[in-house]
Amino acid sequence: MKQVQTRRFLLGGVSVMAIVAALSGCAAAIVGGAVAGGMVATDRRTAAAQLEDENIELRAVNNLSATFGERAHLNVTSYNAVVLLTGEVPTDQDKLLAEQIVSRVANVRSIVNDLAVMPNTTMTQRSSDSLITGQVKASMVDTTDLFANSFKVVTERGVVYLMGRVTQREADRATEIARSVSGVKRVVRVLEIVSEAELQKAPPPAPAPAASSAAPKT
Repeated sequence: MKQVQTRRFLLGGVSVMAIVAALSGCAAAIVGGAVAGGMVATDRRTAAAQLEDENIELRAVNNLSATFGERAHLNVTSYNAVVLLTGEVPTDQDKLLAEQIVSRVANVRSIVNDLAVMPNTTMTQRSSDSLITGQVKASMVDTTDLFANSFKVVTERGVVYLMGRVTQREADRATEIARSVSGVKRVVRVLEIVSEAELQKAPPPAPAPAASSAAPKT
C-alpha cells in the first residue's frame, strides 16, 4: 500500500459551537468533488494539478462504489493529490478499507481519513452541510483580504474542512470566517502552509477548470 503521509500539511481542529438537530431517515452515497464550483476565479494549482485532482476523485469514487455500494456514505475531495475522506462507514474495518482502496489510486500523495463510524447521515443533514459550505464560500468572497478560490471547502455533519495552498495568515483568516458561520461545529484545516515568499515565487495561478463530471454531494 502506498505510504500515507501528512507531515507537510496542517491538520487541526478549531472548536466553535454545537448545534442540535432532530433528524430522521437515512441514505447512502459515494461522491467525489464535494466542493462543487460556483466561483469563477483563479486557482493556485496548475491546470495539470487541477485535472489530476478531478481524475483522482473520479477513480477513487468508482473504486469505493464497487466495494461499498449503498452501505456507506463517502465523500472524496482531492487537492494537489492530497485526498480528504469524509462521510460515514459501518465499521472501523470499513474505515481502514476505504483508505486502503484510495491509497491504490494512481498519483495520490497522501490521505486524510476523517470517516466516522456511524449510520449514514440523513438528507436533511446533508442539505444543511451544503448550505454551510455555500455560506462559508460566500463569506470568503465578501472579504477583501482573502482569495476565496485558494480554498476548497467541505462540510460534513457541521464540521467544515478547509483545503488549499495558503499562507499562515490566510489559513487563520479563513478559519475565522468559517467559525463565524451559523451551524458550524468545528473547523478542520487540511492545508499546505507556505511562506509569503514561496507564494510570490509560485507560477501564475491557472484558470479554474470546467465543472467536474463527478456526482454532486448528496
